[in-house]
Order: sequence, then structure tokens, then C-alpha cells
Amino acid sequence: MTHPQHLAAADAAELKEIRTACPHLDAAARHVHDFAEMLHHLHGDPLPGWMERVLADDLPALHSLVSGLRRDLDAVTAGLSTPWSSGQVEGHVTRVKLIKRMAYGRANLDLLRQRVLLAP
Repeated sequence: MTHPQHLAAADAAELKEIRTACPHLDAAARHVHDFAEMLHHLHGDPLPGWMERVLADDLPALHSLVSGLRRDLDAVTAGLSTPWSSGQVEGHVTRVKLIKRMAYGRANLDLLRQRVLLAP
């Protein structure tokens, strides 16, 4: 999970040996790295080219990812290109769902409302 540039010399050599021995793993690692770069630097424009390169390799798991990305390509491109995130909203939704599940069958709507509004 460590960025290859931050690996110890022995670990970097072992990673290089593994990637040399398995071309499929090397291709998958290269594609994942390229996608992570697009995500990190907020560049959605290279996405179609990345998807074509992925489809050119024999990697069924990544082909599945590409087909999922193609279903809503405009939204994915916008998500990779804009600095906005819905992370905080999703966190609140998850918190409310947790509170709701904890009280399922034991509390009415008034208590649920109080717990949601007064919870830290």
C-alpha cells in the first residue's frame, strides 16, 4: 500500500522482481497507479484514454471497472475533475442510519428525531 517511491531498497527490489515475473500484475499496478494519479491531481480528461488502455490488456477485473465507469462517464469525469466532495454529507447519512438501526423496533419517530438532532 506504500507508494513505490517510499519503499525501502529491499522492498523496492522485491516489488520490481514480482512485477517482472508477472506481466498481468505489472499491467494492473500500472493502470491503478495511472488512475490514482488522475484522482489525486483532479484530471478527468485522460479518463477515456486510460479506459482504452485498460481494455487493451487482458485484465477482466479492470474491464468490469471500466464498464461501470462508462455507465455514467460524465459524472465520473466531473468527479475526477472538480475539487468538491460529498464526503461530509455521506458521513452524516451514515451516522443517521446507524442511529436508526440501533433503535429499530424499540423507539418511535420522536425519539429518533431527538437522537439525530442532539447527537454530537
